[in-house]
Amino acid sequence: MASFSLCFIGLTAGAKIYPTVDEVRGTEGESVTLRCNYETTSEYVYLYWYRHHSDLQAPQFILWKGARYYSDEEYIPDKRYESQTSRSSTELTIRKLTPEDTALYYCALETQ
Repeated sequence: MASFSLCFIGLTAGAKIYPTVDEVRGTEGESVTLRCNYETTSEYVYLYWYRHHSDLQAPQFILWKGARYYSDEEYIPDKRYESQTSRSSTELTIRKLTPEDTALYYCALETQ
């Protein structure tokens, strides 16, 4: 089984969001979980995950999930991905890893 690295950083849109670690390693066929913490005074929060394969392509949208007041809302088109949110963090779990999953991952925060 091949192993590979997943990296992610935080983007900010009106509040503060940041990754808990800079790099996560996984093994093909297994699962990994990435996590970002965030800070905002808003109760109306959407959290987004993107991945970026190279500088030659734009980042790809993975999913969005609501938090706090919007905690029951989500859009996750690929069911290989799962997301959990809390009042101060968001997690992205990638199941059945493939070499295609090797990328830079971004978490982003939108508040209203």
